[in-house]
Amino acid sequence: MSAREMAIATAAGPSRLNRVVIYGLLLIFAAMYLLPLFVMLTTSFKSLDEIRGGDILALPADPTIQPWLRAWGSACIGVTCDGIKGYFWNSIKMVVPAVLISTALGALNGYVLTKWRFRGHKLVFGLMLFACFIPFQSVLIPMARVLGQLGLSNTTAGLVLVHVVYGIGFTTLFFRNYYEAFPTELIHSAQMDGAGFFTIFRRILLPSSAPIIVVCVIYQFTNIWNDFLFGVSFASGESAPMTVALNNLVASSTGVKEYNVDMAAAVIAALPTLIVYVVAGRYFMRGLMAGAVKG
Repeated sequence: MSAREMAIATAAGPSRLNRVVIYGLLLIFAAMYLLPLFVMLTTSFKSLDEIRGGDILALPADPTIQPWLRAWGSACIGVTCDGIKGYFWNSIKMVVPAVLISTALGALNGYVLTKWRFRGHKLVFGLMLFACFIPFQSVLIPMARVLGQLGLSNTTAGLVLVHVVYGIGFTTLFFRNYYEAFPTELIHSAQMDGAGFFTIFRRILLPSSAPIIVVCVIYQFTNIWNDFLFGVSFASGESAPMTVALNNLVASSTGVKEYNVDMAAAVIAALPTLIVYVVAGRYFMRGLMAGAVKG
């Protein structure tokens, strides 16, 4: 073996070992991360007798979908036994408009703060950035009073307003950083051609904003869908979102504790965010990288 071949073999040895160690650690961490999901899924397909007498990590001996059907349509939550389906649709009706509105307003704010600057624009952006760091707990009482004065207490529309207001700071930050590096000369050229405010935004900026829009949609969808504090504070009963209903179902102390039904309900509650990440996860990373490069 020549000296060159020996040098290549020596360099390749540690490199191969490093890859084995890295991939081994990644597999271990992935298994640890996915273990709770595995337990939830397997438990949701087991009968109560099998859960009480079997291994928590064992696959279902006699799989059944009855826990899923019961969780969706007949599980008792509070004083009603209609399952989680109504609360699931409450969350859908809350998340979709809140995400769309907060993303649209964030895009417009980012556009104004970068391409239509005015005196004090840095102060305005600083205040909106500061709003991102305000703890949820500190806005509960002021927001409750505002919702009461608007007649939106204990309504889905009230929750939409809360999440839009709290999310505007984040979406504005995302779009502002993304649009900051966008060529201002294009805006000036469009203005010279007679294009107005919304025309420039619709025809020049929006077509190139897909990556950051995906980032905002996934970020807002995940935060709003998984929110518990605002849901339990500003809604109750039939207007409560999915997270509140799930908590009430799992925390119930009456009757037989149906762990399979609880797990099925938890998986149903997690499905929308899982689907969003599986479908759009790669676009989320592309959007983050594009935003970092432009910022």
